[in-house]
Amino acid sequence: MKLKDTATTLMKQLECCLKDLGKANKGNRAAAQRVRTGTIKLEKCAKMYRKESVAAEKKGLFKKPRKSPVKKRKKR
Repeated sequence: MKLKDTATTLMKQLECCLKDLGKANKGNRAAAQRVRTGTIKLEKCAKMYRKESVAAEKKGLFKKPRKSPVKKRKKR
């Protein structure tokens, strides 16, 4: 399924950015550059995920949450 692949890619890119962000905060210039380029890739992947998610919702691939039945109280 395309949506799951995109979600997996999005998570992997986010993990890489977070790892490099920690290094960049310590003063690593190369890591800061990787974070900047990673955020661009992350943005593109996030837009793709949104597009696929909306399409999947229109097709009815997401299940609607069930409403629990309301229990009636006994009158005393």
